[in-house]
Amino acid sequence: MSEHAARLLAVPPVVPASRTAAAAGGSHRVRIVDGALECLARQGTSKTTVDDIARRAGVSRATVYRVFPGGKVEVIAAVVDTEMARLFSALGASMGAADTLSDVLVNGITEAYTRITTHPALTYLVEHEPEVVLGHLAFDESNRLLATATRFVGPFLARWMDPEESARVAEWSARIVLSYCISPSARTDLADRRQARTLVETFVLPGIRALRAPDASDPIDLNRYAADHRAGGPTA
Repeated sequence: MSEHAARLLAVPPVVPASRTAAAAGGSHRVRIVDGALECLARQGTSKTTVDDIARRAGVSRATVYRVFPGGKVEVIAAVVDTEMARLFSALGASMGAADTLSDVLVNGITEAYTRITTHPALTYLVEHEPEVVLGHLAFDESNRLLATATRFVGPFLARWMDPEESARVAEWSARIVLSYCISPSARTDLADRRQARTLVETFVLPGIRALRAPDASDPIDLNRYAADHRAGGPTA
């Protein structure tokens, strides 16, 4: 190899300034979102400021506004999107590993319930700022949440039922999880796989079979079972 060629190879590649800036911006974004999540878990939304987020993320206030021009509101929206993505990713891995309809339902219900009820930021908000959480669980917001969950969960049930039925069962399962998260039962802990399986095999699977029965005349309102725990546990 000539001396000229060797010197050329020794020169580090030039990274375009735009790519360097984009990488830095991406790194800052991750740090800001993670920092905001820590703030929310420690002091909720009302007490968290842009300065708090910047300090926790190890960046300047100006950097926060450069990455998130909308300030605190935009940062919190990014946190919500990130945590929803993490939840659905975990759900996908758990439900995708199931080999039976019972297992896919138990895995999904247990995974969702556990992650929601043990999430540090959500736990703080439910205790100290319940109006923030409940505001996203009522009326149109609740319908959007259920629709999103249904679209995600439905395909995992499609191995055992048609698309219409899988969508119905997915929404029912989401309502069960949501109901137990809002009003936990003293007798049924959905974080416990054994108890979750009891609920699934006592109510969900029989409900699915009833819907498939050729002599079923009147439609069955499965959603009424979602709040059975309010009466002290699953009831027929």
